Amino acid sequence: MSTPMRTDEHWANYNSRQAARPIRESCQRVLALAGPGAGRTAVDLGCGAGRETRAFLDAGWRVLALDGEPGTEARLLRTIGGRHAALTIKTSRFQDLYDLPPADLVHAGYSLPFQTRAEFDRVWTLIRSVLRPGGRVAVDLFGDRDSWAGDPNLTFLTEPEVRALFDGLTIERWEVEDEPGRAFSGPKHWHVFHVVAQRR
Repeated sequence: MSTPMRTDEHWANYNSRQAARPIRESCQRVLALAGPGAGRTAVDLGCGAGRETRAFLDAGWRVLALDGEPGTEARLLRTIGGRHAALTIKTSRFQDLYDLPPADLVHAGYSLPFQTRAEFDRVWTLIRSVLRPGGRVAVDLFGDRDSWAGDPNLTFLTEPEVRALFDGLTIERWEVEDEPGRAFSGPKHWHVFHVVAQRR
């Protein structure tokens, strides 16, 4: 099974098809657990078409939306319908990401696995360092039985490795997807850990 293209053109095409899709399950779950934002800070890493960014804004969160695709700002403004006082947009690839604001919620829907393991570990350490007490993190991580596993430019984790990422946090959602399906690039076998956890 071939792995996905990771060019700017690929992601531009991918994101152009995402503007009308439903909000991802991990986003819905973490919003339900966290309650109204009430001005608290959420970080949407790999915000893509901005569907989840808009959901956070609609729920009253202040949002830093970050993505590496060059058209990020224009795309997000189309999705949310223009400028928003509670939204900050940053165009940056994860390999260039070295700081984030203190956050009450960090969401990374299917974005963290698209980097090498070394970069993944560095960004994960950054996420944990900025998560405030009581804050939550919601992520979708590739497992080692995913059909893309073996690509050295992506990160795939065993179940014990995923659980170790959340040491010291309280896991509030743990679901494992391990079945055939479709990706933007075609048919594939998905092995994904869907996790929401809270820093007590």
